[in-house]
Amino acid sequence: MNWGVFEGLLNGVNKYSTAFGRIWLSLVFIFRLLVYVVAAERVWSDDHKDFDCNTLQPGCTNVCYDHFFPISHIRLWALQLILVTCPSLLVIMHVAYREAKEQRLREACGDNYCRIYPNPGKKRGGLWWTYLLSLIFKAGVDVTFLYIFYHLYRNYTLPRMVKCELPPCPNVVDCFISRPTEKNIFTLFMVVTACVCVVLSLVEAAYLIGKR
Repeated sequence: MNWGVFEGLLNGVNKYSTAFGRIWLSLVFIFRLLVYVVAAERVWSDDHKDFDCNTLQPGCTNVCYDHFFPISHIRLWALQLILVTCPSLLVIMHVAYREAKEQRLREACGDNYCRIYPNPGKKRGGLWWTYLLSLIFKAGVDVTFLYIFYHLYRNYTLPRMVKCELPPCPNVVDCFISRPTEKNIFTLFMVVTACVCVVLSLVEAAYLIGKR
């Protein structure tokens, strides 16, 4: 990863965000992205390897794992983080488009031209709508993934043992999940931080509408 480019993007998002947006960005970067990269990936690294079933029937363990874990937590979180951070980049792109338009007008008309955007980063007109829609989209993404997690893993928890009777298993077999307590703690942490991010996005949207 090119950290210089990443730092530039973060500075751009901070520059054009409100106070609520800066808190949201800090929460996502520190409590979601860093926790995901530093700790969560390692916790789930052995989920398939250490998923043990009390049978030697070939294929039974793989079939049972696929049934109870259709999508890994870690891959869902990666997709969630990508989708939830993209709208902030759209705001930066919109501001860059305004600045480029001002630059082209300056080059064509000279320094005494009539400015279209006195402050390209000020949230007015189309940029206001872009920023507001980005907030709604971010909240919608988090809510959607919270529902997906709840639908796949009831109450956001993993049991210590699951019973599987899918073919080619010869009968009902007991399967044991690797480190369920530790995984439940990380899942609860990510769910709580996602809920806080949803609240922050909605509060910021209300703030923008009320200020306008």
